[in-house]
Amino acid sequence: MGMTMVEKILARATGQAAVKAGDVVEPKVDLAMSHENAALVLNQFLEIYKDTGLEARVWDPSKIAIIFDHRVPAESSKTATNQKKVREFVAKQGITKFHDIRGDEGGICHQILPENGYVRPGCVVVGTDSHTTSHGALGAFAFGIGATEMASVWALGSVLNVEVPGTIKVVATGKFPKHVLPKDLILYLIGKISAEGANFKVIEFHGEAIRKMDTSGRLTICNMSVEAGATSGIVPPDAETLRYLKEVAGVRETVAVFGPDPDAVYDQVVEIDVSSLEPQIACPHTVDNVKPVSAVAGTPIQQIVIGSCTNGRLDDIEVAAKILKGKKVARGVRMLIFPASGRIFREAMAKGYLTTLMEAGALVANSGCGPCLGVHQGALGDGEVALSTTNRNFKGRMGNPNSEVYLCSPAVAAASALTGVITDPRRER
Repeated sequence: MGMTMVEKILARATGQAAVKAGDVVEPKVDLAMSHENAALVLNQFLEIYKDTGLEARVWDPSKIAIIFDHRVPAESSKTATNQKKVREFVAKQGITKFHDIRGDEGGICHQILPENGYVRPGCVVVGTDSHTTSHGALGAFAFGIGATEMASVWALGSVLNVEVPGTIKVVATGKFPKHVLPKDLILYLIGKISAEGANFKVIEFHGEAIRKMDTSGRLTICNMSVEAGATSGIVPPDAETLRYLKEVAGVRETVAVFGPDPDAVYDQVVEIDVSSLEPQIACPHTVDNVKPVSAVAGTPIQQIVIGSCTNGRLDDIEVAAKILKGKKVARGVRMLIFPASGRIFREAMAKGYLTTLMEAGALVANSGCGPCLGVHQGALGDGEVALSTTNRNFKGRMGNPNSEVYLCSPAVAAASALTGVITDPRRER
């Protein structure tokens, strides 16, 4: 019997010829990632060694990545103190994959890992963040774990008691129409199968539309696979994967690529023709409350957000800049742009995209997670409505349970910024 992508990866990570869905394994980890919650992980890690008389040392400092992104710059003395503790720990342990609050190498963890070549096809990647699923875009099995589990990984280098998940195969065919983007595909899929439709499973993406999709789009669809309940999303590596690793991530060594077996067994197969898709909107307060843009067009909005680990890459910013070039954001609308990394910020600045957006009336913020969470940037007022390219619209997600968040693509967000209401970007102004 053939194996799916995740079965092949877990077989390799456990030194077995084959595994199947339902098996319980303890895979070796290729990369373990945390952000500011590394402060909590290190407390749990030190607890493991308490009263043992042994020095607390991580299993392999070269396989741990820590990125500050959720609260940057620090918004409180508590956050700053925790970040200070992590810096001291990183220095003591010799962890070199550390990205502090810097304009040259900082950014959101799920952008920093791929653009620096930290993730490779076939790797097992764990992170103390649910959107670790993003890294399946490069053919890795990437999934989120808790702080206690991560402390164990730091000590042992493996994840205990992992049940091999079943796999849903998604086949996306056809060609995307103008202003219909990968974000629309993943929103449509989540709406189709529901927020629990992929619980404890992996979503494996195939088809012509995926093969022609660049890595940025693949990061988007894998990032939001968790919103359908998936343990991970994954795209079998191909020529585009190799191109990205070489040209963007600067990887020089040979990278092996492989796919699932032709006779792999899937729990479900979902087929989507993207050529018939229209822009999609996830309405409050769940990500699977998805409707075509035509169903909610005209809804007034007070804040537009473009950015995050989902849609804060260069092509996302380019889409918005092209739509807003020479025009103005509607009065009464706040438009926030936050690139996913310092590198993307600089590239968007060099290409003139940020100048275009600022001249239109947008406010450009530093790279980080702030406006997505509304913790220290971009919080909404009572009764306000936001339209956002981020990945969650739960009640209170942008800092206020008395507000509403709609999710969309960068094209919908930019078109709506011009009108002050949710707008179909296919209707040129």
